[in-house]
Amino acid sequence: MKTRASPKKKSQPPLLEFRNITVVKGDKNVLDSVSVTIHEGENVAILGPNGSGKSSFIKTLMREYYPLLTEDMVFLIRGQDEWDVFEMRSTIGIVSNDLQYLFTLDMSGREVLLSGFFSSIGLYNRVVTDEMEQRCDELCTFLDVQHLKNRPMNEMSSGEARRFLIGRALIHRPKALILDEPTNSLDLHALHTFRILLRKIARSGTGIILVTHHLHDIIPEISRVILMKDGKFCSDGPKREILTDTKIGRLFSVPVHVKVDDGWYYATGY
Repeated sequence: MKTRASPKKKSQPPLLEFRNITVVKGDKNVLDSVSVTIHEGENVAILGPNGSGKSSFIKTLMREYYPLLTEDMVFLIRGQDEWDVFEMRSTIGIVSNDLQYLFTLDMSGREVLLSGFFSSIGLYNRVVTDEMEQRCDELCTFLDVQHLKNRPMNEMSSGEARRFLIGRALIHRPKALILDEPTNSLDLHALHTFRILLRKIARSGTGIILVTHHLHDIIPEISRVILMKDGKFCSDGPKREILTDTKIGRLFSVPVHVKVDDGWYYATGY
C-alpha cells in the first residue's frame, strides 16, 4: 500500500531534531549519542526490544530526562530550543504508559478529554467553555466513544480507556502524535479497534510517531522505521528496507522470518 507523502516547505524546520543526545542514569547511558530528524507529517515507527532506550527517548522528549550538555548537542523542536508549554500542546501530543496509570480514578471519559486543555489529571474546578465542550464532542465522534464519555475510566476496558487518552492528546490538534507501547494489555478485539483508529488518525493528517517492540503495531501508513538497541538508533530508513529477516533477527537476537500481508509486517519462526 502506498503512503501519502506530505508536502514540506523548504524553509520549514523539522518537527524534531536531536543530535548527539546522551542521557545518563546511574552508571548507564540510557541514550548514547542519539541523533534523529523527523519532519512534520512523517509517520515513523521506533522499534526495539525492551530496555533498548525507547521509553528514555520519550522521557527526554517530555523533559522528564535531561541530556548531558555538550558543545555538539542539538535538541530542537520545530527549530527552537526553548518553547512555551502551551504552544507545545499544539505541536506534539503524547500518550505514554505512565499516563495510563494516572487515569485509573473514577473520572469520566469526558473529564479525561477536557483535562487535556489544562494538562491536568481531572478538572478540579477548571472553567470549561462551550468551545471546549464542542471540541470534546467532536473527538468523541471521531474516536467513536460517544456512548462511553460519561462512564468512569475505572469501569472501562483497557482499549476503551486508551481511546480517551489518545483523544486527550489530540485535544489541541497537534501536528504529531507520539505513542509509547500503545498496545500493551490490549486483547485481539481492542487491538483491532486500535489499529483502525490509528490509521484514521494518520489519514487525517496528524503525523504518527509510534514507539513499540511489536512489528504488528506498525500500521501500513508508517513508511519509515528506526531500529533502537542499547540506547542507540542502529538503523533508519524506508520500512521495506529495515524490516528484513536479518535486521530484525539481529535487533531481537533471535532468528526470525518477516512476513508481509497487505501492508502489515509480522515476525514468525522464532
